Amino acid sequence: MSSKYEDELGLIVMDNCKELGNKIDQNIMQRRSKKDSFIIPTNLVRFNNGEGKAVIEDSVRDKDLYIISDIGNHSMTYKMYGYINHMGPDEHFMDIKRVISAVRGQADRVTVVMPLLYESRQHRRKGRESLDCALALQELQNLGVSTIVTFDVHDPNIQNAVPTSMSFENFYPTNTILKEFIKNEEFDPETVKFISPDTGAMDRAKYYANMFQADVGMFHKRRDYSKIVDGKNPIVAHNYLGGNLEGETAIVVDDMIASGTSMLEVAVDLKKRGARKVFLISTFSMFTNGLECFNKAFEEGLFEKLYSTNLTYVDKDALTKPWYEQIDCSNYASDIINTLNTSGSISELKNGKQKILTMLQKKKNGEL
Repeated sequence: MSSKYEDELGLIVMDNCKELGNKIDQNIMQRRSKKDSFIIPTNLVRFNNGEGKAVIEDSVRDKDLYIISDIGNHSMTYKMYGYINHMGPDEHFMDIKRVISAVRGQADRVTVVMPLLYESRQHRRKGRESLDCALALQELQNLGVSTIVTFDVHDPNIQNAVPTSMSFENFYPTNTILKEFIKNEEFDPETVKFISPDTGAMDRAKYYANMFQADVGMFHKRRDYSKIVDGKNPIVAHNYLGGNLEGETAIVVDDMIASGTSMLEVAVDLKKRGARKVFLISTFSMFTNGLECFNKAFEEGLFEKLYSTNLTYVDKDALTKPWYEQIDCSNYASDIINTLNTSGSISELKNGKQKILTMLQKKKNGEL
């Protein structure tokens, strides 16, 4: 299906997302048999005092623009007063707003593709806390953004912060991850159990389990609410709720790994309960405390492999580890942008259960 925007597609790939953005561009060029890139050159200038500006170096008039940004890329640096500073999510989000202000009034439609949603972990308020994610979405809405595209958002209910005028599209890379998992790993589909590491991830675990037609288990995190460590209440214990795990293949799924401590504690518990194999799946792997705890856990046989995506920056050292498998989601992201630009239906992009069931049947028959 074509639309009035099909010939007006433009991609603004932020510096923090070059590798993924270039792959998306190449994929769309190939789909449309185009020789010219859809990327519009953009220069993000940073002054010595830390302030910045965005300069769009080509015309965007009447364009259907997709701004692609990875707010989780902590490898980006800039100089301020002679010091080297690493960019955090706040600086990346500010750059998005700079680009929007630079194209405002010229581009016909602006979509922000933010695979890792800005401030998605601060999605609700407890007491006198800031409500950062909702405020950020409202800012983008007020700047004239028509659609937000994100992946595996920490709490999808955050879209209720912008109920009118701006569309919020949350996609799950479940299909892409599971296809690679099924192809790569040796397991009996009849003995798979998906595990939620906490109550908040239960819907995600059920979504994965539905693809496999498998059972679900869950851990309840018991916290000490009298203390705050690193900005959160420390976990005192993990209480398991679910069926017998003896001889099972347990797959722990969550949207993101920060330090990874909590997920590895779950892996320890699963092994103690007799799980034959433990796999970890996380859309975003940040490794905020480094890789050592994962190296140690792998050497001790606590888990087989961690499956994650290239939707946010991952330290290059992780890519060399035998326990880490990065799944390329650029094709999926390309399909989403191409479909939105041509006014196609996105429902098929959000539901691929039949493909997974077909692959599982082939696995059972020894054809994979």
